Amino acid sequence: MHILFLIFILILSLSLLAAERPYIPMISKGFQHQFWQAVKSGAEKAAKDLNVNITFEGPESEAMVDKQIEMLQAAIAKKPAAICIAALDSKAVIPLLEKAHSMGIPIIRFDSGVDSDIPVTTVATDNIKAAGYAADMIAKLIKEEGEVALVVHDQTSRTGIDRRDGFVNRIKEKYPKIKIVSIQYGGGDHLKSTDLTKAIIQAYPKLKGIFGANEGSAIGVINAVREMKKVGKIVVVGYDSGKQQIDAIKSGIMAGAITQNPVGMGYMAVEAAVKVLKGEKLPKFIDSGFYWYDKTNIDDPKIKPCLYE
Repeated sequence: MHILFLIFILILSLSLLAAERPYIPMISKGFQHQFWQAVKSGAEKAAKDLNVNITFEGPESEAMVDKQIEMLQAAIAKKPAAICIAALDSKAVIPLLEKAHSMGIPIIRFDSGVDSDIPVTTVATDNIKAAGYAADMIAKLIKEEGEVALVVHDQTSRTGIDRRDGFVNRIKEKYPKIKIVSIQYGGGDHLKSTDLTKAIIQAYPKLKGIFGANEGSAIGVINAVREMKKVGKIVVVGYDSGKQQIDAIKSGIMAGAITQNPVGMGYMAVEAAVKVLKGEKLPKFIDSGFYWYDKTNIDDPKIKPCLYE
């Protein structure tokens, strides 16, 4: 009886301790890519290290803006200590962010920004800089001349806009003999991106290179190049990692890709929220970093933790 009572007291104490921890919901852009699972693992580690409670969720597809809005509404209704969000649509979330702000709930952006000054900070890759680097690499690989195309996940999220513009502007600024012949948007869906890439290849038989601007886009480009028997004829450069891109680089279908630091991003987002709750001042942008990886450095100890198989 005495032992049972002690167990009851211990369980009650742990429950009360958990209830006292700040609750921070994290709403991502999706769940179908390995990238988001890596972000989640980093966030969960931070929650354990910093003694806070988090939840991590996202819609089934990165095209489901309405579903993400519903998740944000539900999170606000729980009156959390703070909210971390990677917005699918940089404008659509603003009314709800304004509501959270009026309730005194601080907002931390991660991965993708919004067109508002309400968020305290943004934890993300410098996507313009990273996509510019991808443009430099594709230019080098096609000897700085010829036709190239882009398959981008969307033109509404900050990541989609910045990766497209970072790539396009670098080509326009530095490589006058390279012509961008097509920019298509596949919603981050690898099947749709495959079909779009096939159409690009058919329309532009002299195409020399394609940039896939996120995991799903890049996988679609890989599939299309393989199916259209253009391996070795079209240079493929991607963004993010994941098993299919890693395999494509090892086999030579993809020349290389930009990888973000998803585990670090998840950790830094939770860490930023905790700092805000403690009253610490944060910069408006926290760069979580990126690397270029290809056959030559894929096993580099600095890069390997950022590849999420």
